[in-house]
Amino acid sequence: MSDCTDMFVACLSECLYKGPERIYHAITDEEFILECVLPSQHRTHMYNNSFLYTSKVLWFWQQKDGEPVKIISNESTNPTQEGNALWFRPIGINASGVYICMIRYVKIPCLSNIIKVQAKNNANCSDNGRNELSLLIEKGHSISCPGIHCYNHLQRSPVTWYKVTVTLLKLTDDKILLRHIYEQDAGIYVCDYIVFDNSIQWTMRRVVRVKIIVFLCFLFTGKPLTIECKVFFGFERDFLPMITWYRDNKESKSESLLQKSILSTERDRGHVEKIEVTERDLNSNFICFAQNSVGNSTGVLKLKRKERALFKFILYGAIAVLVGLLVGSAFVYQHWIEIVLMYRNYLAKDETIGDSKEFDAFVSYAKQDSFESDSTFLNEEQFALEVLPEMLENKYGYKLCLLERDILPGGAYTDDIVTAIQQSRRAIIILSPGYVNGPSIFELQAAVNCALEDNMIKLILIKYKSFQEPESLPPIVKKALNILPVVTWKSSNSNSPNKQFWKYMRYHMPVKNTRGLGKNSLKFFSHTLFSMVINSRKAAGRRQQTKK
Repeated sequence: MSDCTDMFVACLSECLYKGPERIYHAITDEEFILECVLPSQHRTHMYNNSFLYTSKVLWFWQQKDGEPVKIISNESTNPTQEGNALWFRPIGINASGVYICMIRYVKIPCLSNIIKVQAKNNANCSDNGRNELSLLIEKGHSISCPGIHCYNHLQRSPVTWYKVTVTLLKLTDDKILLRHIYEQDAGIYVCDYIVFDNSIQWTMRRVVRVKIIVFLCFLFTGKPLTIECKVFFGFERDFLPMITWYRDNKESKSESLLQKSILSTERDRGHVEKIEVTERDLNSNFICFAQNSVGNSTGVLKLKRKERALFKFILYGAIAVLVGLLVGSAFVYQHWIEIVLMYRNYLAKDETIGDSKEFDAFVSYAKQDSFESDSTFLNEEQFALEVLPEMLENKYGYKLCLLERDILPGGAYTDDIVTAIQQSRRAIIILSPGYVNGPSIFELQAAVNCALEDNMIKLILIKYKSFQEPESLPPIVKKALNILPVVTWKSSNSNSPNKQFWKYMRYHMPVKNTRGLGKNSLKFFSHTLFSMVINSRKAAGRRQQTKK
């Protein structure tokens, strides 16, 4: 293959001898585009503007057989050269002929196409369609290939749709369906289909220019309102431009409100036509239609009642924030214990470090006589010596102070109690009728006094059984029973680490790092041994009582 850059005449002769790649039919007074498509492109683009910067496309034209081939210069106004394409705006009846394109500096064969232009009046088809469409934004519509039904009597191929610079899908229903129209849908669409007429096949090409109309909304206050349509017309000698106002009501019926022809003396400046609307026109569409010999343009306006949008936005926002706060507060209130415990597990600092306390809690309960231990129900002594240590010590790592286990016998009872409480961070008081009416009430009084002297000591009251406060209670004890937090024990469903009782107990206990629970295995064994000794002593006491 010779270099087409240096041998234009040979290349042109070769193209004319080889024959055209395609034969196009066009209709007069319409836009037409003819692209120079390389074989490597496989017609993937209708128009490629990059040719302006990478290489030079040369176009030649031979109007009739035997006539000389003419070059189409860059200064040509119709057609114009843009990128790899020739644009006819519009194409005339004299534009028929053979068009040859070559790309300089690229060793490729030249490409030739034939354009046959048919006068619109002689097209012998009443369904030429529209080459300009004005589509309303956000609505649904379709773009049909003009004149597609004019060749139903001949065999033809499916339609191939292009958008300038972008290739679209091949569609078998001959139209592009737009279910929701966007502003970027505006542009120039090109449709091609091949018609087979006996032994001849040719490509029918039509161009459709699509405009997108944006709704203009006027806020209506209730008073009469004047809306205007401003149009710029150029000079025309034999045609009177026209402006028409339409109104589409709720029943989708069009009503002409105003129609006016523009005189030549009024076309040198923007022309404005006004109409007045009232409250009855709310939610109606007003259409301004302007037309001259070049084409037409449409604008659509819609009236809406003006509302206090800012006030509503603030009101609804305040309500949403208030509802969110209420819901959030209710959630926090309902799950406060779980939130605090979760915070302690991961973020809270261990408050037992450096306080010189020996125990986490001192446990005070009513001691049972041996003859009262035959009950089948769990009494407060068993609860204090078995259940509390098993959960708080073995599961959660706290260290309890139990009188029988942790205080050596032989000392003064009152001094030992006060010392044990002072060495503890909490005092757990297990309340029952036997407790408030027995000698153990002294331990509660001592705990209250110690808490008043040392603010690190806090009291946790467990309501183990219902009781009635005796009149003989010291005033300071009565006051403590009324103001201190009380956790109620329910024997039927509280003996589980996941129940609410143990959550409340952990909530009131000191914040402590309990990750090293593996160290408590020896303590668990000693506590079990201690419980066995206590139970054996009680059994011996019961046997001695039986002998008496």
